[in-house]
Amino acid sequence: MKSMSAKPIERISACHVVFDFDNTITDFDVLDDIVSRFSINKKWVKLENAWLKKKIGSEECLRGQLKGVRVTKADLLRYLDKIKVSLYFQKVINLLRKHGARVEILSDNFAPFIRRILRKNRVSGFKLYANNISFRGNRLVPSFPHRNVSCFSCAHCKTNNLPSERRGDKILIYIGDGNSDICPAKKADIVFAKGTLARHFEKSRLDYRKFNSIREIYNFFRSYNVSKTKNN
Repeated sequence: MKSMSAKPIERISACHVVFDFDNTITDFDVLDDIVSRFSINKKWVKLENAWLKKKIGSEECLRGQLKGVRVTKADLLRYLDKIKVSLYFQKVINLLRKHGARVEILSDNFAPFIRRILRKNRVSGFKLYANNISFRGNRLVPSFPHRNVSCFSCAHCKTNNLPSERRGDKILIYIGDGNSDICPAKKADIVFAKGTLARHFEKSRLDYRKFNSIREIYNFFRSYNVSKTKNN
């Protein structure tokens, strides 16, 4: 495990905490599961492999994969309504907001899907940046309002939705697991990583803190808050 950033947290209110969604707040990649579950053929596999080998970007990959998906809005909503998020996600949001921290979700998934899942799980209290999608019969039509036209890698350029500048004791904390988290995480002062993101930071010898569940994130802030309260 790599050590955390040398920049200290003076107070939780100074923190800007950014969460990835798939396989971070949830226990699996919801978007990947939608594609594999509702596709009418296996063309999505070829696109996925091309994306993993960095031959295509995620926008091209997602557009191609969703062309093969066939699902009605009613069936997809029933699917989304069964998905659970970490029980500790709302707890950590409540703790952070109580102390004045800013909380956001940055995702390469689609905002209507994420909002539906979080609403069913009674989770709120954050700002969301994600791709968009609409229904056309039993087809899904994506759009990418946060893409970076000068970079083909990600459908949603998460880096562009990070704060443009930080002053004084302001600290950016990034929590994620995948390829789309690599660029924005490198801009952060403190990184919690697992999966592909952790492997990249390990290989690149960059500082990060490994995590497996949101419970660990909650315990980090809770323990920090308790220790600061005692010291004061």
